[in-house]
This record gives sequence, C-alpha cells and structure tokens, in this order.
Amino acid sequence: MTTPPSDSPSRIDLPALEAWWWISGDDPSGAAQAICERWPAREPAPLWLGTGEALSTAGAMPVRALAMAKAATQLGGEQSLVIFDAAQPATGFDPDAFGAVAGTLKAGGLLVLMTPAAWAAADPAPVPDGDHARLAHWPIEREQLTARYLARLARHLSAHASMLHWPQGGHLPAPSLDSGNQAARPDAIADSDCLTQDQAASVAALEALAPARPVVISADRGRGKSGALGIAAARYLAAGQDVWLTAPRPAAVSAIFERLAALLPRGQREGNVFRLPAGQAEDDTASDSELRFLAPDAIEAARLACHDEALPRLFVDEAAAIPTPLLKGYLAHFPRIAFATTVHGYEGTGRGFQLRFRHHLERQCPGWQALEMTTPVRWAPGDPLEALTDDLLLLSAQPPELPEPCAKNAQQWLEGCDIVVLERDALARDEAALRQLFGLLVQAHYRTTPADLRQLLDTPGLTLMAIRQRDVTTGRDAWLGVVAAVEEGGFPTPLAHDIWCGKRRPRGHLLAQSLAAHAGHQGAAGARWWRVLRIAVHPALWRRGQGARLLQALEQQALAAGVTRLQGFVPLRMGLKRDAASGEHAVMMGKAIGESGSGESALQGQLAQDALLGALQQDFQRLLPSLLKHELHGLPPVLADRLRQRGSEADLATLTPAACAQRLDWYRRGGGGLALVRPWLETALEACEPARLDEASHHGLVLALGGQDAPAFISWAEGQGIVGRKARDRWCRAAAGRLIEQSE
Repeated sequence: MTTPPSDSPSRIDLPALEAWWWISGDDPSGAAQAICERWPAREPAPLWLGTGEALSTAGAMPVRALAMAKAATQLGGEQSLVIFDAAQPATGFDPDAFGAVAGTLKAGGLLVLMTPAAWAAADPAPVPDGDHARLAHWPIEREQLTARYLARLARHLSAHASMLHWPQGGHLPAPSLDSGNQAARPDAIADSDCLTQDQAASVAALEALAPARPVVISADRGRGKSGALGIAAARYLAAGQDVWLTAPRPAAVSAIFERLAALLPRGQREGNVFRLPAGQAEDDTASDSELRFLAPDAIEAARLACHDEALPRLFVDEAAAIPTPLLKGYLAHFPRIAFATTVHGYEGTGRGFQLRFRHHLERQCPGWQALEMTTPVRWAPGDPLEALTDDLLLLSAQPPELPEPCAKNAQQWLEGCDIVVLERDALARDEAALRQLFGLLVQAHYRTTPADLRQLLDTPGLTLMAIRQRDVTTGRDAWLGVVAAVEEGGFPTPLAHDIWCGKRRPRGHLLAQSLAAHAGHQGAAGARWWRVLRIAVHPALWRRGQGARLLQALEQQALAAGVTRLQGFVPLRMGLKRDAASGEHAVMMGKAIGESGSGESALQGQLAQDALLGALQQDFQRLLPSLLKHELHGLPPVLADRLRQRGSEADLATLTPAACAQRLDWYRRGGGGLALVRPWLETALEACEPARLDEASHHGLVLALGGQDAPAFISWAEGQGIVGRKARDRWCRAAAGRLIEQSE
C-alpha cells in the first residue's frame, strides 16, 4: 500500500502515491473525482463507496459505485484505488464498511477518505452523520445524538504523520515515502507456489492433515491465509481427492477460487463448485475431483447424505465468524479438518475464537496444531495504512495484562476493585481505557465489529459500568469487566397499542417491542426496561462471580433511575428460528428489581410484585410445551428442562374462554403468529361446538395447528384456493376471528 505502482503512466502528475489521503471540505468530491481521472486505466477500476449512482471519469475507466451496506461483498478481493465518501450527510462514515475495504487495498494502492470540513477543524466539532441513524431510537432523532465517535476519528486522523491531509481549496500535500516500509521478500521459499515462508509452512500442514489432528491457522488480513487454503486444495484436487469448504459467505472465499483457477487451468468453476475433470488428476483418477463451497448451516445435511468413510477434507475459512456450536459439530464428524481465522479483522476475532474453542480442541483432539501467519503478502511489512486502520477501528484492542498478584490470589486482589459508572465524554478521550474495555467486548463476543465502538460511545440512553482496579503505585487503571445497558419502552398508549397489534414498529426498543408484538402484552411496550446489550469479564477472572457483581451494581443503578425492570434471569420469550450469527435460539429474559432476598422465594416475590412480568412468564410456560413439540423440537433436552419453571401446573392448565378470546383477538388484529397462540387456539377449538363454526374452517384450523408450512395444511389450503404463505396467514387470522365471534 505504500509502494507506488510500478506501471503508473508518466501522465499521472500526482505526487508519488501514498497509502492514505484525507480530503476534507464542504464538497470534497471534486478533488476525489480528479484523482480518479488521473488514475491509470487498469483493473480493477476505482471503487467509490458511499454513492448510489454510477460515476464516470473523462480519460479513464469508469468508477465502480458501491453503497456502504454492500462493502462486505468486496471481502476476499483486491483494490488499487478506493474512494471512501464519508462527506455525504446521507451516508456518513460506516465503520464496518471502512473495515471491510481498507484491508482489500494492495501494495501501491491508494485509499482516499472524504470527510466534512468540520473533521479538520477544532471548532465546530463533527456532528452526527447519516450512519448515526441506526442509533437514533424513538423518539430521538439523528441530529440529537452526540458525535463522540467521529470526534475521536478526527483527532486520530490529525495526529498521524502518515496521513496526507488535503483541505478543500488548499495545496496538494507532498508525501515522503518511508523506504523502511518497502521490505524485501525472502529470496528463497521452499514452496514455489507460496509467497512467504509462513504461507509455505501452512500449506505443508494442510497437506499433511491427519485424522483427529486438526490444523488451526490464524493471521491478520493480507497474510495469504486464503491463498494457503487455495494452494492446498488445488493439490488435493490434483491428487484426485475432494475438498469441502465453508465460510460465512461465498464472497469471503473468492481468493481461494482464484487460486484454484491459477493453479489448475484445466479445472472449471460452476457456481460454488470447482471441478477438475477426470483424467486431469495426478493419479489419472477415473472420476472428477472437486472443491465444493457449502454454507455453514448446510454442512450437516451434506454430511448426512454422504457415507462417513467417504467424507472429504473440510476447510473452514473465517472460523471466528461461524457459531461455535457449528464448529464443534464439524470437529466431531470430520476426521480431517482445518480452521483458518483472522486475528484482528472485520469478521469476528481470532483471539476470541481461540479463547472459546481452544479448550474444546484440547479435550477432543490433543494433537491439534496451531500455526500463525505474520508476514503480509498484499503489502509491505510495517504498512502505515494497516497501522492507522487498526488505530481508528481498535481492531487489535485487548484486555489488560493482569499482574502476578492476581494469578496468585485473585479473590483477595479483586477485593481492591470497585465498580464505576463510566462517563462517555471522558471515555472517548481516554484511549487506554477505551482499548481495554473494547478489548473485553471483543474477547467475549466473536461477532464484535468496528460499528460496535460507535454504539458504545454514541447510543442514546446507554449506561456503561465497569470493574476498575487502580494500581496505587502508578495510578494506572486496569479494566476487568464491563456491562452496557440501554433504556427501552415508555411508549404512549396509542403507539403501544399499534405495536401490540403489529401496525407500527418504531426504531429501536428491541426488547419492549418484541414482548409486545410477539408475546402479546401491550403493557410491555409502555413499561420502562433496561436491556443488557453486552457484558464481559476478563478471561482470567471467569467463574469468580464478577459478572453477577456487575449485574447487581446495574440493578442498583436502574433503581436509582426509577426503572424497576431489567432484562435478565427469567425467560419471557424465545425466538422460533436459530439466530444467523450465534446458531442458537435467542431468549429474552426479564427481572423485576427491588425485591430483597434470593432463591425461588425471591423469584416468586418479584413476579408477584410485577404483574406484567408474571403474565409474560406464565404465558411463556404455557406456550413452551407446544413450541418444544413443533418449532423448537431440536432444542437439547438439558436446555429445554432449564427453560421450564416449576410453577403451578393448575394455573398453566387453566385457560378461560375470556383469556382465549383476548389472545385470539390480538392474533386476528395482526399480532404475533399462529405458533404463538397455539394453546389458546387449541382450547378454543375444543370448546367450540361444530354448529358454531363451519366444518371447513374448523378442519383448516386444526390442520394449521401443525404448522402453516406443514404439507397437510398447504395441500388443504390450495384445495380451497388459498395459495401462498401470506394468503394462508390471512386466512388463519380471519378464521380465528370468526371462532371467537361465534364463541361470544
């Protein structure tokens, strides 16, 4: 990224190209357009992020315009010129998009960042931009938010010597290339297909994959990790052996397919399959060999369709971004398997992956092998753009290293720690604290992305509390745990009613709106909640009660703010589909706070104190057996048993006609779905006399109880002229309405 392109035509009258240019002004697009016009006509064409319309330049190839939301499609590819348009008010600076494209720039490339003029001035400070809209939860508008995150970016940009700042109307800055960054490659690499020694070592390990001896490769972006997978896969195909490949998305493995095409020119790519025709393999095999890409959640079905003895090798790229339960399943069933992951990157974190997965590997496969690739292949070592991107997005943020006294006597050492409420204006300027706290969150959650830092600093109504240990000798703080909670709910009655019956969905308020719209309690939208967004404790202090300590402190803070409900502890609602990120069903928990005591008696006291939570919990327990029979039938028995609360079975079994009518009235108005009213609908159908509801409607509803997508109901519905899922849903709601009308 710091080396000028060797093939640049002499007509380029820009100074020698540097990694970073920063253009600021009220309308800096003209300067960026000029750079595109003077850019050499070569592939790939310049990429302009942040505009929704195609751009063209005179005397050069067209510019490729791409919306910020589509930046992830560039992962796995390479760029030579990227214009990142953060100056437009409608788009602003998207941290995830920036993180995605910054690492795709290759040596000799140029990244141009356009920002408003305020970023370069001490006063006025940056104002909320278009990307802040995702944080503007009802009733707060984007313009009312703070811009702590943008102010921090502006300070860091101004402080970096590698940044070439070109203010609108000012003189073009002259770069000074650091020749020390243009490190030479090693002269002799044992493997001629590899670019670095550690890439060659990784390829050798992949070629030697043995049963029960998985390989784990970790690397920062641009180190040739995907290239190593591609080289090894090509050699397996050449030997007549199949390979399966998975990653969070097909775009993430485009470099692997490109490597296959380069090494096996007689091979053919057909969609997500690269096939080497029969007779092209080294052993003249009589059948084709192929690499097949499969989505992470499609691996199990493909495995079941294949004989165990015929299972191919499985390569898992960007493993940190794949749910741990899926990874454990791969490890259990594939004898020869390799995992590759990015250490500090856009999609997940390799540190968090290894922290969570390492213990499982050691238990299941003691002979597993860990390899790390450190030498960049896409740019020179010590590249300033890589360092600056890491600094801006905190990609390498990590928890503090704990002193020796903690390891020897952690409990005594923790007694000297206190819990504090963090003031975010000060936190945004305390880089050491911010790095430690964000590092805790990165370690705790594998899908932490650059945008989470903006959420931490600028989300309205957010309370941030942390465990602090102060070194009395140095006065420095070590941050050992953090919890973030955001206030939700408080909707006025008319709006709460519209949310309850599915007519409105204001921005934000995930917990309050979900409990109203999917659990059927309008009061959940009107109530005030604190929802726990994230909680993390230093890995060295796990299982020492520090998470509970944080939550107890958060409860007291919520009570002081007049909030008596906190997300956590008692199951209130469960998602019917597995979350795409975690691979698990999401569970919403709630707790009434302010009641003293502990144990089952305290729990019953809290539920009795809060009628809303009590009703939500009772409805969840009434619904759970039906869900476990249908939508949640694959839930592990241990988890299902833990979800069951030992309440009064008589209360759960008793459904009055009035309660059924109320629940079905909510459903017919557009609330929830049929799966969420099944017990009430079953009770109403059992109590309904045949003469009070026509036979066809009664039969259709009975079939629908097995699922609106069940073959029996679909077949019946099509016979009645009801075609399509939406049509079936409308019919069910209308039929339920007729049922309660007949019952009145």
